[in-house]
Amino acid sequence: MTGTAPAAAGTTSLPAGFSAYVANVGVKDTSDDLVVIACTQPVPAAAVFTRSRFAGASVTLSRRHISDGRARAVVVISKNANVATGRQGIDDADEVVATVAGRLDASPEDILLASTGVIGRRLPMGRIRAGLADIPATLPATDAEGPARGIMTTDSVPKVAAAEVTGSDAGVVGIAKGVGMIEPDMATHISVLLTDAAISAEDLDTSFRRVVDRTFNSLSVDSDTSTSDSSFVLASGAAGPVDLDAFERALFDVAVDLSKQIARDGEGAHSLIEVCVDHARDPAQAKRVAKSIVNSPLVKTAVHGGDPNWGRVAMAIGKCSSDTDIDQDAVVIRFGDDEVYPRQLDDDALAALSSYMSGEEVRIHVSLMTGVADATVWGCDLSADYVRLNADYTT
Repeated sequence: MTGTAPAAAGTTSLPAGFSAYVANVGVKDTSDDLVVIACTQPVPAAAVFTRSRFAGASVTLSRRHISDGRARAVVVISKNANVATGRQGIDDADEVVATVAGRLDASPEDILLASTGVIGRRLPMGRIRAGLADIPATLPATDAEGPARGIMTTDSVPKVAAAEVTGSDAGVVGIAKGVGMIEPDMATHISVLLTDAAISAEDLDTSFRRVVDRTFNSLSVDSDTSTSDSSFVLASGAAGPVDLDAFERALFDVAVDLSKQIARDGEGAHSLIEVCVDHARDPAQAKRVAKSIVNSPLVKTAVHGGDPNWGRVAMAIGKCSSDTDIDQDAVVIRFGDDEVYPRQLDDDALAALSSYMSGEEVRIHVSLMTGVADATVWGCDLSADYVRLNADYTT
């Protein structure tokens, strides 16, 4: 398979046609904070962004630059969001893109930008200018792990996923960051997905939006939508044409893998929570109820404490009061494979579920009995560590 086989033990190669540059330019500390991933020419690309009314300068710029469905490079600056910084923030974003374009001998309109970190602070442009001047014309890195580390903020581990496109030599590789302020109104976090499949910009956009809705848009850590959410996909075409259904499956596999990695690494998280709602009236109802469950602080704390308190799940379902076709007497609630409502477990059986509820992955399965649709969402437990981390985030 072209471009997705491990380059060395523990590493994943970028798809054919892509290379990267990773460096520290002193945005906040000594860890890597600048990532550039580029192709040798503009290629089909698509993106989904936050719908926050406080969207950052990078979002505004990238929305404009992706409008023609093509891009040559993605630049990520981590540890500073460049949000709510006024006209100067927009000028700083434009300068970053223009400088990178000059280093790559590219058009600024073909460069996409993402920034993530503290809100309300200007980029340290003096240090960034000096760092951008070191970008080589030919980017040296071909692994995904370096860029994945370079886009991290409060993440504890880099997030990389890869999949083959069945029936072809093409593959999909993705990197992502995000562990807090995760309740998407588009995609979530910052992510870059790359493929060497040959696919049109129109088909790429259609597939990507469908995948985003079922993965990144089905993820929540703390029910807060970021000002900087940006998710990109670029297709070099180096591996040739592919079956569109097979391509979308590979894109989905990478995106769902990254979604689960984000949920597992949620700030202060100990457990990944997967909520499956089926037998719903339509997909929207299924996702609405699933999100109500996964976002409930009481459900999250029950999981954190290993408490099989199914009453909190029932409460979260009941909050969806506009769904008048939900009948509490018809609903079935399960923890893992064990039905806990309407079948009543005795105290010994509930106690036995405590070990499951304390595990690294907890599945809550709800059948609404209002139709045949389903949805799955991911989140995490809520711990005291989350409070401590976010109580002094800027200090």
